[in-house]
Amino acid sequence: MILEASNLSVGYQKQKKVSPVLSNVHLSIESGKMIAIIGVNGSGKSTLLRSLTRVQEPLAGEVIINKKNINLLSDKELAAQISLVLTHQPISKNLSVYELVSLGRHPYTNWLGINSSQDKKHILSALKQVGLQQMKYKKCNELSDGQLQKVLLARAIAQDTPLIMLDEPTTHLDMYHKAQVLHLLKDVCVETNKTVVFASHEINLAIQLCDEIILIHNHSVVQGTPEKLIQSGAFQNLFPQDLIEFDELSKSFRVSQKQTDKYQ
Repeated sequence: MILEASNLSVGYQKQKKVSPVLSNVHLSIESGKMIAIIGVNGSGKSTLLRSLTRVQEPLAGEVIINKKNINLLSDKELAAQISLVLTHQPISKNLSVYELVSLGRHPYTNWLGINSSQDKKHILSALKQVGLQQMKYKKCNELSDGQLQKVLLARAIAQDTPLIMLDEPTTHLDMYHKAQVLHLLKDVCVETNKTVVFASHEINLAIQLCDEIILIHNHSVVQGTPEKLIQSGAFQNLFPQDLIEFDELSKSFRVSQKQTDKYQ
């Protein structure tokens, strides 16, 4: 296991008021797996992901990374374990693609931040893996949303950690580029044996591509393979069935038959 969470409670605390979002969460994440955290809007996907990465302090419980409590790791030690890509994180778009990706090597550089020849190999390899080696000198403010998302993924790959965690990596992308980014993540798992965990609304793509899914529904969390979750009926009541239904045959969500018949 590369990451484990036990008795985890996540949410928000303001002064003496505690507002839990999820309680008594138990997770076990193995190396080399691609795992999606899915659920409806406001279910706590991002809150859970931030709590697993020490961006946000959990209300209770513990998170273990490679058999060490996450709270006992220094910032530099944690950066050598987890590459993190968050939604709306501040990025200087005046940097070139190469410069932004090179920030992933920060945990390993000296106090001057100078990249060694080994660092440069990691940077160029990451750019090649996401198909951006020909754009390495282009400014990030000249990129499309899809290209910028690839740059952020390349930065995470260049960081060379056993665990990559992303919050909504396909936000603002069209259907093709959503699939492209998730296929890139799958390739990372298969080719490097790294573990990828991401929070997403792309449930149908997650069911098709992921080894496991962490499903959040009605303030509870269940983890399993897509097949096991389908067999258990876990997806059937995820959305109100007046508009959306889960089709076990195609293993995907679709507009309910009642709604399509209504407009025939």
